[in-house]
Amino acid sequence: MAIRSTALLIGALSLGLSAIAQADPEIEVEMHKVTAEGGGAVIGTVTLKQHEHGVLLVPELEGLAAGLHGFHLHENGDCSPGVKDGKQTAAAAAGGHYDPENTDTHKGPFETGGHLGDLPALFVNNDGVAEQPELAPNPTLKDFVGRALMIHQGGDNYSDQPEPLGGGGERVACGVVKAE
Repeated sequence: MAIRSTALLIGALSLGLSAIAQADPEIEVEMHKVTAEGGGAVIGTVTLKQHEHGVLLVPELEGLAAGLHGFHLHENGDCSPGVKDGKQTAAAAAGGHYDPENTDTHKGPFETGGHLGDLPALFVNNDGVAEQPELAPNPTLKDFVGRALMIHQGGDNYSDQPEPLGGGGERVACGVVKAE
């Protein structure tokens, strides 16, 4: 009787621990500065956590310019430089914003019918530190795997006007999202 009770208890604990592990899956992404010549120093991490309302992005970054920065999920899991529009460009191998529905529309993270890779803008404080969590309501954690997280030099107005892709400008940091 004691053996059966112990087996039941162990089984229940295993199921409970399994449920806990599956309840809050997360992926930690190492972020690097990028230039047209290649990747650079590690500037920290962004932890991606599946949430009932989307994906929670928890940055622990330093060494960035203060202010708002465009923050996007790009289609390819490659932060290598490349040629774009005839010019050597930082992290060009990452491709464009993740857009599985081929909308060709930058609407930002809180709208539907645009790029699924449009994320909330990243805030960097006056000390060059980004640690404010953001919630991206449209994608799932599965959408991030095998793609690149990208931080742009400037902010993001969540529109294609007056500049395409929110006007974020140059790519300054990148990290490849790998399944854990």
